[in-house]
Amino acid sequence: MPAPMPLTPAILVDADACPVKEEIYRVAERHKAHVRVVSNSPFRVPVSERVKRVVVSDGPNGPKYDAADDWIAENASPSTVVITADILLAERCLKAGATVLRHDGKPFDAASIGSAIATRAIMEDLRAGMDGPLGTAGGGPPPFGKADRSNFLQALDRVLVKLARA
Repeated sequence: MPAPMPLTPAILVDADACPVKEEIYRVAERHKAHVRVVSNSPFRVPVSERVKRVVVSDGPNGPKYDAADDWIAENASPSTVVITADILLAERCLKAGATVLRHDGKPFDAASIGSAIATRAIMEDLRAGMDGPLGTAGGGPPPFGKADRSNFLQALDRVLVKLARA
């Protein structure tokens, strides 16, 4: 059973590959928001009443790699901001009424999630077609830079101000 979420705005972090955890802690402190850092393995988090680490357990048949996603989706609500790059998790959280931001500050929303899912499926098909005797698919997202970090900070600040007014 998931731990009860606080009534004040909360930030749920899909932490395993999140490059902006330190920024989240700073913005959350300024806005007095709670943070749940959700992962499959322990992470160092600041000592704070508002920041809690949530390490999900293995499933009954061994490691359950989507356990962190399940915890986040089950705890997402209109008073939460979810930070993730996982498109399918973003869709689940949007359905729960949460605000969802990528690590670069770009929002996932009802208008963009459908095309993001379609693009993800196309890219998976392309990668599957490129694997084989001629090599593997390369590429990936561009390097995470200062502009991405700055855009994320601004976006998270705007979202928390909006939640505080609601």
